[in-house]
Amino acid sequence: MIRSNLIAGLDIGTTKTCAVIAEVSPDPRGRASIQVVGVGQAKTEGMRGDVVTHIEETTDTIRTALQGAELMSGHSVDRVYAGISGAHIEASGSLGIVAIHGEEIDRGDVERVHEVARAVAFGPNRELVHAIPQEYRVDHQSGIVDPRGMTATRLETELYLITGGTTAAENIRRAVQKAGYRVQRLELEPLASARAVLTEDEKEVGVAMVELGGGTTDLAVYCEGKIRHVRIFPLGGMTVTTDLARGLSIPFAEAERAKERYGVAAADLVDPKEVVQLPSPAPGELREVPRELIAHIIEQRLDEILGLVQQELTKTGLIFRLGAGVVLTGGGADLPGVLELASRVFAAPVRIGFPRECLVGMSEAVARPRFATATGLALRGADRFYETGEGASTYASGVAAKVGSWLREFF
Repeated sequence: MIRSNLIAGLDIGTTKTCAVIAEVSPDPRGRASIQVVGVGQAKTEGMRGDVVTHIEETTDTIRTALQGAELMSGHSVDRVYAGISGAHIEASGSLGIVAIHGEEIDRGDVERVHEVARAVAFGPNRELVHAIPQEYRVDHQSGIVDPRGMTATRLETELYLITGGTTAAENIRRAVQKAGYRVQRLELEPLASARAVLTEDEKEVGVAMVELGGGTTDLAVYCEGKIRHVRIFPLGGMTVTTDLARGLSIPFAEAERAKERYGVAAADLVDPKEVVQLPSPAPGELREVPRELIAHIIEQRLDEILGLVQQELTKTGLIFRLGAGVVLTGGGADLPGVLELASRVFAAPVRIGFPRECLVGMSEAVARPRFATATGLALRGADRFYETGEGASTYASGVAAKVGSWLREFF
């Protein structure tokens, strides 16, 4: 059996790698939806700050995650929509203007004005990741969503250009290729996560999505249905774990376990009398540590990280346009007490975001904030397939799938 509507999303994070395989299905609201058929996870090796630092280790991580998703789904894939993030990401606006010579604006005119707006010198070692239309102006009339079919002599557009480091992008492509797959497209991770956890109404009235990842904290702000601001902060869950390792005098791996088992983001939610057992500096011995101390260390660092986000929103003036408040997602959003802490920092409505929009099938398998990016990547791939009929894997089940897997192992 051969089919060709399978989409794979691959989130290569600093601490974990998630893969989601899904089938595209039509949505009654006119958008693409997906049926999740496979999910895979692996502990990430060879990444730091969402940038590849050891390509062979990253390759093994990618292969493990994708093969786990393939095993669950019973199908193999040949391409993925991969996420990209990190401190190297930059964003800016760009204007384009063209003259209209025909009777009305057609698709070619729109493509021309986009090309003009994209004609920007990005500097060495930079590549364009996304060029997102903000709005169009037809003969100085602003607020146009789709100018095609209109009569005009002049067409303008404003694009939101997102660029990344060429080296960082190429290393992701290389690692995916060495794992036996190919990158159909690189997608900015905050945009992918937003696709999975934000509603269209939230984007319209104004919302800030804050993704608490392992190596970075990503901010994406939407107003009037459009992306308005993106910022990547080089602090995340690993920063919190490092603080715990230093503050509690324990190895990094033990600090990570302590965070997962006993971590709370708001110290006032912890009983001051509660103690937990952690490794002692003396080999083979344990010691009692107040759980409140662990919570204080976590709260201080997360308060700083969320404070940086709040300062960014204030500096750009976007904090006054967030009618829907703030949505937290990413692995850090699973931490107890983070909702209470964020509500105090932002002084605005805050909710935890997890994949739920346009999902059918095994949606419960990805109903956690940590799966937001991988699921969003699959959804963005489904959007592209729904619009163009391109970008999905041609996959085989049964014997053919096994043959494909063997070929990848050998070649």
